[in-house]
Amino acid sequence: MENPTTPSRERLNRFLARTGIGSRRTCDRLIQSGEVYVNDRPADHPGMRIDPERDRVTYGGRVVRPPDVCTYILMNKPRGFVVTVDDPQGRRTVMDLIDGVEARVYPVGRLDMDTGGLLILTDDGDLAHRLMHPRFGVEKTYLAEVRGRPTDGALDQLAKGVHLEDGPAAPARVRRRNPSAIEVTIHEGRNRQVRRMCEVVGHPVQTLERVAFGPLVGSGLDRGKWRHLESNEVKALKQAVDLGGGV
Repeated sequence: MENPTTPSRERLNRFLARTGIGSRRTCDRLIQSGEVYVNDRPADHPGMRIDPERDRVTYGGRVVRPPDVCTYILMNKPRGFVVTVDDPQGRRTVMDLIDGVEARVYPVGRLDMDTGGLLILTDDGDLAHRLMHPRFGVEKTYLAEVRGRPTDGALDQLAKGVHLEDGPAAPARVRRRNPSAIEVTIHEGRNRQVRRMCEVVGHPVQTLERVAFGPLVGSGLDRGKWRHLESNEVKALKQAVDLGGGV
C-alpha cells in the first residue's frame, strides 16, 4: 500500500504537469479518461501518489518524465518573516513556512520583513540569477497603501524616476488604485526601493505587498501558504529571461 507521507512520493497530476503535458486540470482529465498508466496499469485517480524515481508512468504509450529535477515554489509571504534561508538573529524566516520539500530551495530576491506578497523559491540557480539581474529587466509590481492622498504630480514624479540616496531610481509605472493606494511597477531590485521612492514624494508607505513578479500575477494563496509552480508558469518565467521556456 502507498504511504502518502513518504517524502519521495508525489501526486500523479502534479508529476504529469511537471513533464509539460499540460496544466494540472488537463492532467486530471487525462488520468480520469484512462489515458495514463502507472507501472502498466491504468492510473486510479489524479491524486494517487507515485515515486518519480521508481514508478513507470506512460501516456499515449510513451514513458513520460520531467526533463529536470528543479523545484519551483510560489509563496504568498506574510509580514513578519525574513526572506533568507537562515537568520543569525533567530527571527522567523520564510523557510519556516515550507514543509515536505526535499529540495534545497532558496528565495529569489528580497522582500522586506514587513512586506508581504509573491515570493519565488527555487533550486534553479540559473533562473534565479537571471530573474534578479538588471539586464533582463524583470518587472515586479507592488500595491502600496500610503499616508495621505498622492497628487497627480507625486505620481508623475514616481513615474519619471526619483533620486534616492544610492542614485536615481529608474522610471516606474504607477497607477492609482484608490485615493491612498497606488500600484508601482519597477524592474530594479534595490533595498526597500518602493518604500524609499514613496518617502521622497512625501507619502510614506503604510503597508506594502508584491502582487506580480514578471509573468506571475497574484497567487491564489492564503497568507503564509505556498504551492509548486505549474509547468506553464515555469516556462513563462524562463521565457522572460531568455532561457527558452523549457522545463
